[in-house]
Amino acid sequence: MFPSVVFKSGNNGPGILGGPEGGPSDPSGLSPLGGQTPPWLDICTMDRDLSEDDSVVDLSFEAESPLAPPAELLERLPSYDWLFQRGGQQIMFPPLEAPGRPLEQRCWSSFLEHRVPLVTEEVAREALLSFVSSKCCYGSTAAGDLIIQELKQQTLCRYRLETFSESRVSEWTFQPFTNQSVDGPQRGTSPRLWDIKVQVPPMFQEDTRKFQVPHSSLVKECHKCHGRGRYKCSGCHGAGMVRCPSCSGAKRKAKQSRRCQMCSGSGRRRYERVSPAPRCSTCSGRGSKTCATCKGEKRLLHFIQLVIMWKNSLFEFVSEHRLNCPRELLAKAKGQSLFKDENTVVYPIVDFPLREISLASQRGIAEHSAALSPRARVLQQRQTIELIPVTEVHYWYRGQTYVYYIYGTDHRVHVVDYPDRYCFGCTII
Repeated sequence: MFPSVVFKSGNNGPGILGGPEGGPSDPSGLSPLGGQTPPWLDICTMDRDLSEDDSVVDLSFEAESPLAPPAELLERLPSYDWLFQRGGQQIMFPPLEAPGRPLEQRCWSSFLEHRVPLVTEEVAREALLSFVSSKCCYGSTAAGDLIIQELKQQTLCRYRLETFSESRVSEWTFQPFTNQSVDGPQRGTSPRLWDIKVQVPPMFQEDTRKFQVPHSSLVKECHKCHGRGRYKCSGCHGAGMVRCPSCSGAKRKAKQSRRCQMCSGSGRRRYERVSPAPRCSTCSGRGSKTCATCKGEKRLLHFIQLVIMWKNSLFEFVSEHRLNCPRELLAKAKGQSLFKDENTVVYPIVDFPLREISLASQRGIAEHSAALSPRARVLQQRQTIELIPVTEVHYWYRGQTYVYYIYGTDHRVHVVDYPDRYCFGCTII
């Protein structure tokens, strides 16, 4: 296993390179402004000695650095030649896994003998009292004095399918080169993405890790500053001092022949009483800034980074019911396990007494297969059926009838309209 390496390269996250979806930027995006110097720049620098500008590039208006320099600056790696194919797209098919055995026909009668304990009036009242005590503005008087009129109970089936998959993408990335060891193509051929062995996290726990592909490192001149390590400050345009606020750097005020008194005709200097620190605050008076791409090192270490993502996809279905308890609450409710099937590949349930559960199993497995098979490798699947008890409680209090619901094996409560509520700033859940 190769050690995990995470580099911050100023990019916007992993992408599949080699085409419009995130390939190397067009070289034209790196060229400075067409050679024309704006008139105001001539005014601002006319008194500046520009003899040292030969080692500083003006990148004041250039876009952020791409993930990699133009393709012609990098060497082709045999295992990753597709990174240079403009207009193409990387399609990485994971190794095929041998399918598991189909689910044998089961006798569901033994499973359906599981019965969730019925909710009695005492249990219903205790559940409501516990719910009310957890709310800051719910009074307990109604919960203690209400008269329960009817308990409507129903047991639902919840089907869940989890598919734990692994996908891999690669990208060019870089870091400043500080004379560290270079693991380049001269040391061997880079392994293909799916040949790189890594430690898989625990099943059904999502994670993302980054690794440096062996033998893919290349040292090249920084494509942002062209190997100079610095670029001209955009705040003062290389002058080191900000423009005079009185003449705006023109050395003379408009419609006046004499030089500006505030800067003494320099276009930059300002009297001490106006500003004791005329230096540019952006570059601290240096006139240039360290290249943010190479951190002043002038060269970059480019390499291919492997990004592995483990994802747990979830499909969920709750059987139809006649009660008005919100379905989103039932999806989160704690249930009693009725059936569990876990394998590399699970097969649809076809003979469950509730046909809608069998259909949900077939639909969930088909959806996950269609979504994941072209781009990821399925590591494990797990399907479960749980029993979710739901009780609709009708009660009478002070001449009116109200309703609340008790759901899940842990007796969670959903109140529709509680009569003993003395503020309106809370949300009923």
